[in-house]
This record gives sequence, C-alpha cells and structure tokens, in this order.
Amino acid sequence: MNILEVRDLKVHFPLNRRFFGPPRDWVRAVDGVNLDIRRGETLGLVGESGCGKTTLGRTIVRVYEPTGGSIVYKGVGGEESNLALLSRKELALFRRRIRMIFQDPQSSLNPRHPVLQIVGEPLIVNQRMSGKRLEERVAELLIKVGLRPEYLHRYPHAFSGGERQRIGIARALALDPELVIADEAVSALDVSVQAQTINLLMELQGEFSLTYLFVAHNLSVVRHVSDRVAVMYVGKIVELADTEELYTNPRHPYTEALLSAVPKPDPRLRNKGARIRLTGDVPDPAHPPGGCYFHPRCRYAEERCRVEAPILRDITPGHSVACHRSDELKLLGVRG
Repeated sequence: MNILEVRDLKVHFPLNRRFFGPPRDWVRAVDGVNLDIRRGETLGLVGESGCGKTTLGRTIVRVYEPTGGSIVYKGVGGEESNLALLSRKELALFRRRIRMIFQDPQSSLNPRHPVLQIVGEPLIVNQRMSGKRLEERVAELLIKVGLRPEYLHRYPHAFSGGERQRIGIARALALDPELVIADEAVSALDVSVQAQTINLLMELQGEFSLTYLFVAHNLSVVRHVSDRVAVMYVGKIVELADTEELYTNPRHPYTEALLSAVPKPDPRLRNKGARIRLTGDVPDPAHPPGGCYFHPRCRYAEERCRVEAPILRDITPGHSVACHRSDELKLLGVRG
C-alpha cells in the first residue's frame, strides 16, 4: 500500500523577474515527476547535484510551493488528501505525519536555543505538551537517538556534527511521524559517523514503523539502506526499480554512469567495468536541451534522442525507465 503518490509534479522558480509583469523565464527544478512511496519502505532518491532531489523532497512537505501536479497522502484508514491543494492551516495536520531531516546539522539547529527547545518546539507549536511532560518527552527522544538526557540544556555548539544530526533526528521524531524525508542526512558527516547514523535510522525505522524517502548522492549508502531506488536527472525521474535490480541490471545510460563510480571494496572487481566519465555538466534547468535531457552527455544517443523526449515506462514489473533504447542496450551494473 502506498503512503504517498506524486503525480506530474512541477516546481518552477521565476528567473529574471521584472519589477512589473511576469518573469522572463523559469527554472524547471522539478519537471513532471511521478513517484509512489510504499508504506514501511525506504525509497532512495539519487542523482548529481542540481538535479532536483532536494527540491522534490522539500516540495512534498510544502517548504516549496508546487507549480502543478498532485501530492496525494494516503492514511492508514484509506483516506486521501492532496497536499498540493491544502492551505497552510490545513497542512498542519500532515506536517505532524511527514517530517524532514536536513542535510547540514550545523545550520538546521538554532544556535541560540538549547536542545530542550529545539527538539521540543514541534510539541510546543502543536500544543501537545509543556513543562515537566515536555522535558520528559525530549529526554526520552534523546535516549532513543543515542544521546544522554543530561544534554537537555546544552546548546548546539557543544556537540559534534554526528551528535547534532542525532538532535535533528530526535526533532523529526517528536510528533510520531509516518513518513520521514532524509535530505542528504549523512553527507556532511565523517565516514565512521555516517555508518553510526545510518544504523540508527534503520533501527528507528523498525521501532517506529517509519517510511523513508532517503535523498543521497552516495550510491553505496543508498544500496545499503534502500528497498527501491529512483534516479533523477534535471527534474525528471529517469529510472526506478528495486535496489538490487537497479544496481545489477541498470537500463538507463545515466544510471550506468552513476554506478560505474561506486567504489569496489574487493580488489578483484576493481578492473571489471571501466569508469564512465560523463562529459559536460548537468544542463541548465532553465534551458534544458530538446528531446532526452541526457542526450548531450550520452554515449548511446541517436537522432531520435535529440528530438523526442522519452516517457517513463515499465519495461518489467517494478522496473521503469525513460530511455528510447532501453530494450536494446546491454548496460553494466555493480557486481559483488
């Protein structure tokens, strides 16, 4: 059963806005995304910097306003609500159910507030509790994320990066959410701390029956934590499949290029499959190329790719890809 269904979602930002009149152009940060998130799963969302991953995650929680499309949240009882159409007041209920863990634990925590106020603020704003009960609840959340309850009255500067991210996780869990969007939640941390934080997130998922949208660029981490993986390029989903299927049998050239950069810990596998080095940069989302957005960097591109935009289609059950040549190409995945 799906907990969230995103349909034809668009997020366009005005560019070169004039003092009077409409903007001269638009940045198409998210450009027609279709995505389902199943209840209880971890869906990985990967792609290069600038492809729209963070914008998609923030639009789901309505930090950014959608330009078009729908974001349908499905409750346990089967009720459906289109978050894209709700007013700020109506969104309050769903912001308790959908929470976000931000990338930078330094900038996402108010340096002037102690941990008690940072973690307890969602409870205060939603009038859940105050006073002694609030302190007890925050202390309980700190224990859940591996911190000591005595830290209640400390300020963010007194903690390491990993500890600050644990505070951010505790804040996200304060209202007992169902869906958590982890936006590059471990990318700013040291490698050893990344492993600890990932293990914590997986433990909390089992304990609290959480669903994750895990936004990341580290494909090794995504493979470890995700049930399914969606690949995003210039505001569009170009491939979606179960994790092992996507890693071992990619069907889009962009996915193949990303997977070729995954470090191989076994020395016997390092020379199997040469690194694919993409030329050029991610296209400007304000002026994307015609046809397939990836064709200027694709070594398999042909004339059709330059003039006709591919649609995301199922090539096997559970495996979707947006590529004209997906049926004929034999692409390299990650083995071992």
